[in-house]
Amino acid sequence: MTIKERGYAHWDGELQSGRFPWWPITRIGIKLTFKRKFFKFFFGFTLIPALVWLVGIYVSERLEDFKFMMEGDQTDFLNVNPLYFKTYLTNDFLLFMIIMILVFCGAGLIADDLKHNALQLYFARPLKKRDYLTGKAAVIFFFLFLVTLIPGIVFILFKMIFAGNFQFFTSYPWLILSVIAYSILITTFFSFYALLLSSIGKNRRYVAILIFGVYIFSDIFYAIFYEIFRSRYFSLLSIKSNLQQVGAVLFNQKTPVDIPWFYSLLVIVAICLFAGFMLKRKVRGVEIIK
Repeated sequence: MTIKERGYAHWDGELQSGRFPWWPITRIGIKLTFKRKFFKFFFGFTLIPALVWLVGIYVSERLEDFKFMMEGDQTDFLNVNPLYFKTYLTNDFLLFMIIMILVFCGAGLIADDLKHNALQLYFARPLKKRDYLTGKAAVIFFFLFLVTLIPGIVFILFKMIFAGNFQFFTSYPWLILSVIAYSILITTFFSFYALLLSSIGKNRRYVAILIFGVYIFSDIFYAIFYEIFRSRYFSLLSIKSNLQQVGAVLFNQKTPVDIPWFYSLLVIVAICLFAGFMLKRKVRGVEIIK
């Protein structure tokens, strides 16, 4: 019996890259995150504060129907102004929930690729390093915008809908820009934060512990050093404190810590620049063995 061997056929096609080569990475990352155990339940739980704040906006326009809320200082919460938005976007609970979202969606973004040596496959295609990192970061942007930017804009829209006029917008025309600016700031920072930690190891559980631990211990270190030296400048060690400082300024509110707010902004920018530098060095198509 004759055995025929067929060699490789010559390909005359033209190699083309899509307009958004990073989008397939983002799409797969989002799908895999939703498939993780308990994530859908947990993510629904993170949206509860947004529903509470939205109900507060409705009640603020229908106080005559909720007279029992007029007692004492309970109406302070129902005063919908820039402080109302700042309180939602910078409160401790929301920031903690963001960290937990990162544990689900960010821990394995690069760590899993390192574990399975997938970077060589990514860069064997018409894909640049910036496209790879953009695709990974977009997964984090997607989930964090759902708990920051989208609720902030919805609050503004429903405030005007419930009021039946544009008085709120004319009183605070800059508020929507504050919501957008802070949402982009916090999402960009946590994208760099999660991707940097995800690139450190090949074990997603180890990375998840790092994402959670670095955030928590930064706050603990601030508390320890403040108790010893009684200097508020140690708040710069705390990720939460730095984000809240900048958030207060963007919403034209008093900063929670009595130090210049731009120090906190410098810390945030420095961390992002360091993360970008390290990601550029660690994410490469060929693994170098020393």
